[in-house]
Amino acid sequence: MVLPVRIAQALRSARTWIVLGILAPTGMLVLSGLMLLDMRRDAWDKAEQTSTNLLQVIARDIARNVEIFDLSLQAVVENLRTPGIDGIDPAMRQLVLFDRAATARDMGVLLVIDEHGDIAIDASALPPRKANYADRDYFLAHKNRAGVGLYIGQPLISRLTGQRMIPFSRRVDKPDGSFGGVVLGTMNLAYFSHLFDQIGLGQDGAINLYLRDGTRIMRQPFVDADIGASLAGTPIFAKFTSQRSGTIVKTSVRDGIERYYTFTRIADLPLILNVALSTREIEADWWTKALVIGAAVLTLCGLAIALSLLFGRELGRRAAMQVELARLSRTDPLTGLANRRSFEDALDGAAKDARRTGLPVSLLVVDADHFKRYNDRYGHAVGDEVLRDLARRLSASVHRPNDMVCRVGGEEFVLLLPATDEAGALRVADEVHDQMKGLTVPSAGIGRGAVTVSIGVASGVDDPDLFRRADAALYEAKATGRNRTCSAPVPPPRAEGRALRLVSA
Repeated sequence: MVLPVRIAQALRSARTWIVLGILAPTGMLVLSGLMLLDMRRDAWDKAEQTSTNLLQVIARDIARNVEIFDLSLQAVVENLRTPGIDGIDPAMRQLVLFDRAATARDMGVLLVIDEHGDIAIDASALPPRKANYADRDYFLAHKNRAGVGLYIGQPLISRLTGQRMIPFSRRVDKPDGSFGGVVLGTMNLAYFSHLFDQIGLGQDGAINLYLRDGTRIMRQPFVDADIGASLAGTPIFAKFTSQRSGTIVKTSVRDGIERYYTFTRIADLPLILNVALSTREIEADWWTKALVIGAAVLTLCGLAIALSLLFGRELGRRAAMQVELARLSRTDPLTGLANRRSFEDALDGAAKDARRTGLPVSLLVVDADHFKRYNDRYGHAVGDEVLRDLARRLSASVHRPNDMVCRVGGEEFVLLLPATDEAGALRVADEVHDQMKGLTVPSAGIGRGAVTVSIGVASGVDDPDLFRRADAALYEAKATGRNRTCSAPVPPPRAEGRALRLVSA
């Protein structure tokens, strides 16, 4: 039963409702924040999945076409080993050497270059076009070292066609194993441009293809100055070469845009491909939703908190009003002293304490002498001023926290003195008479000593008639001259009458 009572008391508390009104919206904000964070993770997961899928598709396409190019080059190398190939008609030799190279898509030129760097056989011209490639990196690589295999060179402008392309080459060995030249096939960079242009990555997205040494082969969107530029030595490219594939968020050294890079090496080729999405664009939709949801939640939570505070304030006002009403119901409105109801409750409590401790309780019943004259002569406003000053002086006559001054009606007051014997009560009565000597109402011409009181005193430990005896003592004080104190002695057992002892003031 205790718990439900405490819960009911808590629910009636304004502070409880204010706390609940703040905690509930705060919880909503936390949940909304977690939900928005989850939505942000979804946006990044979607970006990662999209980048990975695009990377795989592009890498497979490039690997497949490079493989076709390489097979064409290997076919030429194998055909050059055919016995008697050098002695046949040049047109027939051209057909024999390059019969399997026709399937290679986006091929620029296909040449057999001799050991001196001159064009020996040209797949597109008979007789072959004239040019020397002894200075090219791929020629020097094969000349200086056997077993290079497929060599992918840096992007260049063809000396024959004037187009941008990337060279693929394989070494040709003489029968004795010495260097006999290279077979060169070039892929137009337009292939990469067409491949990348089919993919939309947003305004700030990008696709990049690099050689392993950091040379950029192609970029989408295409910028001519970017082709052939090197990123070797930059932190971002160091990450690309540190592992076969992965992801990284970095700010581009080229344009200062922060991007989410997904990268991979293409097959076993010296090529590195990355797909880059702008982090701003990845989160753009999320930011829009977050701002809308956040604004709505903040508005609703703000309203909820405001309403809770208003409701709590209203509950507080009602509680304060109830406290004030309770106080007023136990307070005399004129003097601010406790009223008769408060006095009766306090007297019951003091009587219980007296029975428990054995210490007596004393009462002083105080009445203003000839008070009706003041009302009749000066009016009720002056009479009220006299009563208020009288209340202040009675309150000044007691000094202990448990002592109580009450107005029980008209011009009659009671002083309740717990744990006080008759002698102590009489000392308080003397203090009251001394205080009364200073009561004045200058506006009405009432000077010092004009207003006096009569006091009845009674003491007892377990006496239900304590107030009646004190009141009787008061009437005795009035009957014997006023401005004095009469004390009612404790009656002997079974005695009906009580003699009153006069004590001069």
